[in-house]
Amino acid sequence: MSKNAETLADQIKARAGDAPVRLGLILGSGLGHIAEAVEGVAIPYDDLPGFPHAGVSGHNPKLVIGDLEGVRVAVFGGRAHYYEKGVPDVMRLPLEVLRALGAEAMIATNAAGSMRADMPTGSIMCLSDHINFSGLNPLIGEPTDARFVPMKDAYDPAIRAALRAAADSTGTQMADGIYAWYSGPSFETPAEIRAIAMLGADAVGMSTVPEVILARFLGLRAAAISTITNMAAGLSDEAISHDHTKAMAPIGAAKLEKVLRAYLRGLA
Repeated sequence: MSKNAETLADQIKARAGDAPVRLGLILGSGLGHIAEAVEGVAIPYDDLPGFPHAGVSGHNPKLVIGDLEGVRVAVFGGRAHYYEKGVPDVMRLPLEVLRALGAEAMIATNAAGSMRADMPTGSIMCLSDHINFSGLNPLIGEPTDARFVPMKDAYDPAIRAALRAAADSTGTQMADGIYAWYSGPSFETPAEIRAIAMLGADAVGMSTVPEVILARFLGLRAAAISTITNMAAGLSDEAISHDHTKAMAPIGAAKLEKVLRAYLRGLA
């Protein structure tokens, strides 16, 4: 844990209170409304030295600390991506701060492209595993032996089971699947999609994997849910674009919010 993270955590506690955070939520494109539902304090990333300036439209770069469904959460209204500046560990400091605030777990959300006909636009998918198709890693350069992080059960089985129960309790259809991380910012080619399909991927996106690796490195339990905003390249006639992603995200976001709220009620 860096001294900077401890300092920032103290500053956040001074504004939001000393009560420990139980869970961190990282919001993907089109999911910012979830942060607005939190009863608490919103702190712009600009007020937190070293926090990334989320440079993607559809993200709201604020850290919100407060209660959601009776659980004290830290909600990251936006994330920085590798493709913005070529830095794989760009979310390390925010996750260190999350740990310093007392959290023991993190749930990441993202917008993703589906590679399965039974998981169309508007679906949600709970990640069971991932493929680091980019070959990048946020722990490159870490000098300690802690960098050798085991990634078996990277997506915590107990959290996944609880999310599944939450989905079932609300009558929400939620798939399980493997997410492939592609660096972006250009979308994948049809040939690349065929390649990762042969490797076993069910969905593809440009985030989440580095955050999960960092979370496990920091001792945080991790889980993640994708909102499906398009079919992957070559699998439909959709015109894939970031505008399309933002337009389609709210469809799955409503389902994702139901599941998250039910999950949190189970923790309260």
